[in-house]
Amino acid sequence: MLELVTPESVGLDGGQLSRVSEHLRERYVAPGKIPGSITLVARRGQACFLDIQGQRDVARGTPMTEDTIMRIYSMSKPITSLALMTLHERGLFSLDDPVHRFIPGWRDLRVWRAGSLPLFETVRPARDMTIRDLFMHTSGLTYDFLRATNIDYAYRKLQVGLVRPGYTLQDMVDDLAQLPLEFSPGERWNYSLATDVLGHLVEVISGKSLPDYLREVIFDPLGMNDTRFEIEPDKVERFASCYQRNLRKEMELTDDGQDSAWASRSFYSGGGGLISTVGDYYRFCQMLLGGGSVDGTRIIGSRTLAFMARNHLPGGADLSAFATGGFSESAYEGVGFGLGFATKLDPVRNGFPGSVGSYFWGGLASTLFWVDPAEELVVVFMTQLMPSSTFNFRGQLENIIYGALT
Repeated sequence: MLELVTPESVGLDGGQLSRVSEHLRERYVAPGKIPGSITLVARRGQACFLDIQGQRDVARGTPMTEDTIMRIYSMSKPITSLALMTLHERGLFSLDDPVHRFIPGWRDLRVWRAGSLPLFETVRPARDMTIRDLFMHTSGLTYDFLRATNIDYAYRKLQVGLVRPGYTLQDMVDDLAQLPLEFSPGERWNYSLATDVLGHLVEVISGKSLPDYLREVIFDPLGMNDTRFEIEPDKVERFASCYQRNLRKEMELTDDGQDSAWASRSFYSGGGGLISTVGDYYRFCQMLLGGGSVDGTRIIGSRTLAFMARNHLPGGADLSAFATGGFSESAYEGVGFGLGFATKLDPVRNGFPGSVGSYFWGGLASTLFWVDPAEELVVVFMTQLMPSSTFNFRGQLENIIYGALT
């Protein structure tokens, strides 16, 4: 269990931080808008605030606890991205290597021009897709749930990247080889299955399965014992149920934690397939804030990590100038994107007070985190409500927590 110091000992006002509890309780938990939540704030390497409220399963009345296991969905992306960059540090690939060097079936990818499944009119891309494009979501890939184009319709029709018995990362890569890209690589930013492809590259380059590589290189060294792709039988009792907001703006059950499809999987989604706890993810964030190491355990080099957290969008643009599509885990204004993380470029343009250079992401069930090196601050927030666009938890928490800095 986490050991807490007083907020005042690390330069935060405890009275102001207590408004996090009040805000979440009065606006979200008590009215039944979310089942429950856990909020962790740490500064200067020490956890100083932990708020736990509500329930992990509403029907059963089981309370939210510190060790509750939750679906972190796209908060898997920074973990998978960092894992692949540990192989970059070994000199096993370069960011500008064409993806087809490691996935030969992608050598002749085409770009959509017109038509719909199964009849597409396509053209050659202006250039080959690179591994950097996959990290940055500038690959031309998309997601099935975006519901904006004929390509994401094809993903839905063919169930590309959807968890089902026997389906694997190799199957996903083979499916994608048969479909056109949304746009020529590098032309735009579009949230996509790209990080799942990075997970496949981890397997190809390391020669190990993605679960094994993550466990050996990240989870075991950091003591992230509850972060996995599957819920283990002896931990089911701690697995939260997941809810969604329906058209009547009511919360309804979408995935029962005690009878869940997360018990056995063959598709290891590096982009959205992990489950974790607030304590485990805090260990990951501690490592990030520590420049790649924590408590004497180094996972990645400090220069590599700093490089990942910088804005890699062309010309220093923010997402509002470069992104297409209507969904991601971030606002677009004043926000750039690096190798697996969004990064804050301009708090004024963004509208929230986090520091320039803070980096972050979130997950489909409204989980989120950020790391602020300038203030030595880490925040992890977990709940289980889909979609993450329902409420602006990130902005609200930024307003309250930065107001506590003394």
